[in-house]
Amino acid sequence: MDFKRSDFPEAFQFGVATSSYQIEGHAFGGAGPTHWDSFAATPGNVVRAEHGQTACNHYNRLDEDLDLIAGANVDVYRFSTSWARVLPEGRGTPNPEGLDFYDRLVDGLLARGVKPAATLYHWELPSALADLGGWRNRDIAAWFGDFTEAIMGRIGDRIWSAAPINEPWCVGWLSHFLGHHAPGLRDIRATARAMHHVLLAHGTAIQAMRGLGMGNLGAVCNLEYANPADPSPGAAAAARLYDGYYNRFFLSGIFHKRYPEDVLEGLGPHMPKGWEDDFGVISEPVDWCGLNYYTRKNITPTDGPWPAHGEVEGPLPKTAMGWEIYPEGLYYFLKRTHEEYTRGLPLYVTENGMAAPDGVIDGAVPDPHRIDFLNSHLSAVQRALAEGVPVAGYYVWSLMDNYEWALGYEKRFGLVHVDFETLKRTPKASYHALAAALAR
Repeated sequence: MDFKRSDFPEAFQFGVATSSYQIEGHAFGGAGPTHWDSFAATPGNVVRAEHGQTACNHYNRLDEDLDLIAGANVDVYRFSTSWARVLPEGRGTPNPEGLDFYDRLVDGLLARGVKPAATLYHWELPSALADLGGWRNRDIAAWFGDFTEAIMGRIGDRIWSAAPINEPWCVGWLSHFLGHHAPGLRDIRATARAMHHVLLAHGTAIQAMRGLGMGNLGAVCNLEYANPADPSPGAAAAARLYDGYYNRFFLSGIFHKRYPEDVLEGLGPHMPKGWEDDFGVISEPVDWCGLNYYTRKNITPTDGPWPAHGEVEGPLPKTAMGWEIYPEGLYYFLKRTHEEYTRGLPLYVTENGMAAPDGVIDGAVPDPHRIDFLNSHLSAVQRALAEGVPVAGYYVWSLMDNYEWALGYEKRFGLVHVDFETLKRTPKASYHALAAALAR
């Protein structure tokens, strides 16, 4: 690595991140069915119809994986809790095995000197709630509040930080407009409702956690740099709208109590009744803001219906996801979020990383491309820090190779290689480099 811990502020937090459905193994421990299980079982949705029933079997290999986290010399482990593991029917009686698992996870982290950073929801909605309309149904905010009380009533006393929902854009737009993630809809009315209700659920969960006496609560948004594909006014307008529904919609709702007018031109007619009255809950104060950042997209206008734009391939080097490597975008979002939305709140890079076709060679996994990626993006963080942006931490996605949603098991983001036949873990060169850079 080009950096060491002492190159950052003394209190700066380094971490690694994962999510429940991607690593735990949903077949274990009494978890209930989710809309991801049915989405994956539907032909054509997921590469090779792969699913998360076993994933990395983190549920049964917890201690081994906690040792890997501690061995990386990180300060924080950002994990998510599975709604369907805690409440198999989405509501009602909690599953004791699920609560016990997260108890062991949190206690295991603390015993190893690692701070637990919890995300309540990372996309695996219980099937029973999906049957009731899922994120299209306003009642989901109350259901989510009840889930928050169930899980945080058990582990919240030992959680260092917490955020309600990972990447609202993915929950709303990617899953209900583009149909790439569960529930796989392509419906603008469903999209408008999901995008609003996910923020209403966010605020409801913040209120619930405050009621439990918890602090250090935040919001986590994924941000993607919208680059006009050419110098034309049309491309500039298309990129602006992409930035609107991808980035500004959620940050503006939480921090400005309003939605961008350019986005409402398309979504406004489909919004749920009375949505304007919900910003008091949506904007419930948070203590920090998390940014998940990976890439930029090159946007061009089209002749179709709203939003009337598309993506074209760009000239920059790309990851195995086909995503351009553009660390300048991370600097841009840290600075813009601070200046336009959060105004002094601590900012965390809650996810940043890359997929690559990594393989084990003579017992080792060389991944110099990932080391370069991390170096360039941490350099962008240092640039923001030098200009006074209060960046408080940086978490690598991901601790280990895992279930990459609709792309199954073929995209590897991990610092640790996982053989999905044997489930053997092999730390990659990037893991060892990070551990050396962070050694105290």
